[in-house]
Amino acid sequence: MCKAAALAMGLMFAAVSALKADEPRPVPLTRPEMKQYLEDMKVRRPRIPLPELTEEETAKLGERESGYESRLRKLYLSPGEGFGFGGGNRTAGAGTGQGGAGGDLKGGSGAGAGIGRNNDPKMSLEYAFKTQMFWVVSRTNNCQYCLGHQESKLLAAGLKEEEIAALDGDWLEFTPAQRAAFAFARKLTYEPHNLNDADIEGLRKFYQDLQILEMILSVSGNNAINRWKEGAGIPQSKDGGNFGRRTENGTVAAPTPDQPAPHQTYLTPTPEKFKTMVSKVAPVQVDRTSGEPNRLTICERPALESRAELERALEVCRNRKPRLPLLDEAKARELLSESWPDGPLPQWVRLLANFPRDGVSRITSLRASDEKGDLEPLLKAQVSWIIARQDRAWYAVGEAKRRLERLGQSQEQIDKLDGDWSEFTKTERALFTVARKLAASPVVLTDEDVADAVKLAGPRDVVQLISYTTSRAAFDRITEASGLRLEE
Repeated sequence: MCKAAALAMGLMFAAVSALKADEPRPVPLTRPEMKQYLEDMKVRRPRIPLPELTEEETAKLGERESGYESRLRKLYLSPGEGFGFGGGNRTAGAGTGQGGAGGDLKGGSGAGAGIGRNNDPKMSLEYAFKTQMFWVVSRTNNCQYCLGHQESKLLAAGLKEEEIAALDGDWLEFTPAQRAAFAFARKLTYEPHNLNDADIEGLRKFYQDLQILEMILSVSGNNAINRWKEGAGIPQSKDGGNFGRRTENGTVAAPTPDQPAPHQTYLTPTPEKFKTMVSKVAPVQVDRTSGEPNRLTICERPALESRAELERALEVCRNRKPRLPLLDEAKARELLSESWPDGPLPQWVRLLANFPRDGVSRITSLRASDEKGDLEPLLKAQVSWIIARQDRAWYAVGEAKRRLERLGQSQEQIDKLDGDWSEFTKTERALFTVARKLAASPVVLTDEDVADAVKLAGPRDVVQLISYTTSRAAFDRITEASGLRLEE
């Protein structure tokens, strides 16, 4: 490693070790820095306090069940409520599919075939390709937990270090179809408010409409997972993503009697060409004085519109044509449970019903997120409004407005959600802050933000709020990327 790179890494890790509870985590600029951070996050301090395990619980629970995340869900999420909208890259795919150039991984078409499970018969994008997009999403969001896991999955899918490292570059080594998909994944993740018709049309050069919808669901689910892991402060997995068991050709070596559990670490060698390359995926800003990139976490969203501008945007949403096909209402109704209310189906339900298994599962999950749990309906509606407003997800804004009005909220009370929140209680302000920051960009939410909310509202409400926020962040991206028309 050159002296400049070594100095840069030293400065970065010094900053990390001195990180305060009210500061966002810095962005690792290069691949060696990123790997070091993946390793350091194994000892991350979780954000939500848990009661000590009793001897009886320790004896009863297995290693997995006694882990932080498992206990967090069991203690604070209601049965059936939990975080369940992130299944985006579970599908193995049936080859590239018609027009499915996204399956052509560098190093050979079909590198991910047979990996994972085919969760829906109408989904055709390959597992490894969707995992590459998940990597792009997680790098954009600076979610170290998910980055580590996607590195592991890509390794298991047969990709070599050079192929994974190339995801952080200019993508010239990938096909035009892959580059279009990666750029779309990054934009939908970091700039959902800027997505437009041209983005979807650009994908149509390479993908069919259902493949584009599959891509949207996958990326939106990835964003939800990032927000759950970062919001709750889940430590990185101790096994290091199997990186300690790499063979010379990049595959994962099986355990042997002499080495049943080898040391596993993310700190593997990086090819020379990638050692000092600054990420072109992570949002990076340049220092005005030095002209060099810095590691400050950034999240830039424009100021909220006036009420008049908002109403004009909603009117446009009421008259627009969806960018992607909706399933026939009668066919969609056949896929839903008998408990679904009578009357016309919302457009978002008909959109997701294009996928009879995965889509219907997501419909059930989104419905459960609104109906289950301990959070008050008014708080959920307020949070939905706050998140949708900053995402410029107009369909979701209109839906949240209807919910607030049904709950007796006046236009004046709704307007106050766009203000400084000074007329709300300290507890409400703390919960709104967690939701707004987590939805905008996972790592701008700080340890102190979460600690304040836990102190005022309690861990159960905060965990359920984090779970609910993940669903709304996904809902915003799905409905707005698809250009759904707001129902009257």
